[in-house]
Amino acid sequence: MEILKQNQLKITPQRLAVMKYLDENRTHPTADRIYTDLKEKNPSLSKTTVYNSLDTLQNHNIIQSITISPSELRYDFKKSMHHHFLCKRCGDIIDIELECPNIKKTIDQGHKVEEVHGYFKGICKKCMEKQEK
Repeated sequence: MEILKQNQLKITPQRLAVMKYLDENRTHPTADRIYTDLKEKNPSLSKTTVYNSLDTLQNHNIIQSITISPSELRYDFKKSMHHHFLCKRCGDIIDIELECPNIKKTIDQGHKVEEVHGYFKGICKKCMEKQEK
């Protein structure tokens, strides 16, 4: 709630629900997944409201969207710079704590870095373990 105040955004139950969902579900869900899951507890919730809430939160740098797979936009509550790993088998997207070695060079050249997107694709540890069994 405090982050909405800091960004001078109206505190609405829908925005709070979307933020809480993203905080509790660090799976990089799609807007449709967020809507479907929230709709269960709030039958009057509209898909448009969820999309508008996501857009507003993203425009105020509270959340970020990622396009690791070409067919869908995913949402991430974690705003710090980090990379992602997409499992080509199960579709999970996993946060990778890895600093980009080129940020300092870019800043030293006088640029302001606001976003860094790094994607790895392959087979996740869980799927590899299942395959070995």
